[in-house]
Amino acid sequence: MMVKQDTMRSNGSGRTRVSLGSQGIALLMVLWVLAILMVVVFSFSYMGRTENLAVLSFREGVEKKFLAEAGVERGITEIFYRNMYKNQAVVLEGTEVWKTDGTPNKVQTANGYFTVSMMDETGKIDINTLTDTSGIILKNLLTNSGVPEENAETIVDSILDWKDKTGGVMHRLHGAGDDYYMSLPNPYKAKHDNFDTLEELLLVKGMTYELLYGDGKKKGVIDFLTVYSKSPIINVMAAPKEVLSAIPGITPEIADSIISSRGNQAGTPNFGNLLSNIQPPFNSFVGPTASNTFTIDAAGYKGSAKQGYAVRATVVIEGNNKYRYLYYKSPAEVRHDRVSSD
Repeated sequence: MMVKQDTMRSNGSGRTRVSLGSQGIALLMVLWVLAILMVVVFSFSYMGRTENLAVLSFREGVEKKFLAEAGVERGITEIFYRNMYKNQAVVLEGTEVWKTDGTPNKVQTANGYFTVSMMDETGKIDINTLTDTSGIILKNLLTNSGVPEENAETIVDSILDWKDKTGGVMHRLHGAGDDYYMSLPNPYKAKHDNFDTLEELLLVKGMTYELLYGDGKKKGVIDFLTVYSKSPIINVMAAPKEVLSAIPGITPEIADSIISSRGNQAGTPNFGNLLSNIQPPFNSFVGPTASNTFTIDAAGYKGSAKQGYAVRATVVIEGNNKYRYLYYKSPAEVRHDRVSSD
C-alpha cells in the first residue's frame, strides 16, 4: 500500500499527516461492499429458511386438519355401524362396535393417526330440561369438580333463572334476575328461554371460562352438559363417570362397575343392583334410553407429534343413512386421556 507522508509545519510542531492513496481507498470500499453483501446474503438466507419452515408448518397443520376431519367421518360411519349391529347376539372378532360414552379410539394412517370418540348426548346433563330437583345432579357435578358448594348453588339457581320464561321478576335464593345482569359494567338481560348453545353459560352468574372449558389440568363441565338430548333422563349406557358419580346414590366405585358392564356391544346389559341405591325421585332421571344425537371429538396427528388439530361435531342421525350437523367447531379443544388402538 502506497502512503504519502506530508510534514505539517503549523505552530512549529513536528506532527505529520498520513493520507491513503487511491488504491487504499478502493480497498476500503471493497471491504465495505463485501460486508454489506454478506449481510444481504445472510438476510435472504434467514428469510428463505423462515418461509420454508412456515410452509412446512402450514402443510403439517393442513394435514392434521384433514386427519381430524377424517376422524369425524369415521365416527359417523361407526354410529351407523353400531345401529346396524346393536342387536347382534354373537360378537365376532373384528365386528365389535365402538362405545358411545366418550371412549377414544386410535386409527393409524400412513403418515400419522387420528383419535376419535363418540358421545351419546343423552349421557350428559341437558341444561334445558333441568329442574329444581334434577339441578342437584348438576350441583354435585360442580362440587365434584372442585367448585365450592355455595358457588355451585349460585350457578345452578342462576341457570334455572336464566331460562325461566316467567319474565325474571322473581329469582331463586342463590340465583340472579335481570336486576343483577343490568347492574353489570356491560349490562344485559337474562334470556328467559332455553339455551341455544353451551357457550351461553358464560353469561350466567357464577360461571367462569376456566370452569366451563377446563384449565388444562382437568376437563371443563362443557364435556358433561348438553342442549341437544331434550330429555331429563341420563342414559346409563353412555354417561361418563363424572356424570354418573353426580347422581345421588351412585358412588365412584359403582360408576366404575357400570362403565365396565357396558361391554363393546350396543345391547343393554343387565346392571343388576348397581342402580338400586338410587332413591326417588332421582331414579326417574336415570335409565337406558335410545338416542340419535351424538357428539364426535376427533384429533389428527402427524408422526409422533404430541400436538394435534382437533374438531368437534354434533350430528343427529335421521335414518336411511342420513345425518345432519347441529354443531361444528374447528379447531376445537379435545382431550383423549385413554386411547384404544384400532
